[in-house]
Amino acid sequence: MSAPAAETVRTVPCITGLSTRLLTVPLRRSWGVEAPENHVIATEIHTDDGGTGFGFSWTPTIGPQAVKALLDYDIAPFVTGLPATPEAVWDVLWKRLHEAGSGGLTTIAMAGVDLALWDLQARRAGTSVTGLLGQRQESAEVYGSGVNLHYSLDELVAQVERWVAAGHQAVKIKVGKPDIREDYERVGAVRSVLGPDRRLMIDANQRWDLPTTFRALDVLSEFGLEWLEEPIRADDLWAYRRLRKHSPVPIALGENLHTIYRFRDFIEAEAVDIIQPNIIRVGGITPFRRIVELARTNSIKVMPHLLPELSGQLALTLAEPTMVEDVEEASFEQLGILAGPSPVRFSNSRVALTDQPGLGFRFRDRL
Repeated sequence: MSAPAAETVRTVPCITGLSTRLLTVPLRRSWGVEAPENHVIATEIHTDDGGTGFGFSWTPTIGPQAVKALLDYDIAPFVTGLPATPEAVWDVLWKRLHEAGSGGLTTIAMAGVDLALWDLQARRAGTSVTGLLGQRQESAEVYGSGVNLHYSLDELVAQVERWVAAGHQAVKIKVGKPDIREDYERVGAVRSVLGPDRRLMIDANQRWDLPTTFRALDVLSEFGLEWLEEPIRADDLWAYRRLRKHSPVPIALGENLHTIYRFRDFIEAEAVDIIQPNIIRVGGITPFRRIVELARTNSIKVMPHLLPELSGQLALTLAEPTMVEDVEEASFEQLGILAGPSPVRFSNSRVALTDQPGLGFRFRDRL
């Protein structure tokens, strides 16, 4: 009797290389003198079975060359030879890079690897990343957002009128003028355009300290605010704990928290009502999903920060409905940097999938 044939062992493909390209694109509507452009570091991962995955890192201002250098000189050699499994690669890579910082430039760079591996895995399965992770929502609400503190009052009102005409039921504007009376005038004008039923959020972008925030809330809370976003330096957990305890308005933050440990700290300190992880800044889809589960177990709302074509795809995988932030004329499609169709479509203030495999991000070779 002959011996049974040996079973074929299926192995995970291994990474054979990582390449990057830096794309700098002027914004169609400047975010101010400090941020006239955005930077995308397009990433491409290859595996020993001939597979290719496409991802990106992103930063609007600081460090695009540093992110690219970290990917090229530290990350690429380390991940080469590893099995192309997103979660496993993320964990060992974060441990490797931790000496250079637990978050910030390190996690921004890591996102380029993580997104490419998820893209590779989904396209190998013949589906989108949303489909691979499990789509739970057909579409998600989109709110109008603008980096508009430098706009005149007339320009701000005109922008909000465009959002209303487009059907948005929620909008967010910037506050933080040197004189709170000017913020009061601007928020009041916006509320007049929106009417009483649409939701209005304000974002101070870390411009205030704790006493200033309380003074601002004394005069701005009358406008029925959905949330106040990041009024104080994001590192100041003590101040946020004090603020949330006494604020008449829900407190939102998270775009400048980079690890699940910092989100845990703010949640456990009861310092936040709504978290806003930026998928790139936290290191990609892998840590974003972990942060979402942390929030869910603590009954904290999740509102992804920026990057609507990426955040929109992940929003459709969440158990709880969320809103996706769309800064006016700042999507990758509107900036003209995509080499193919967008992975999502926006219609009637909702975002839904198109039929792109993987993540669907392929960037132009030249701008």
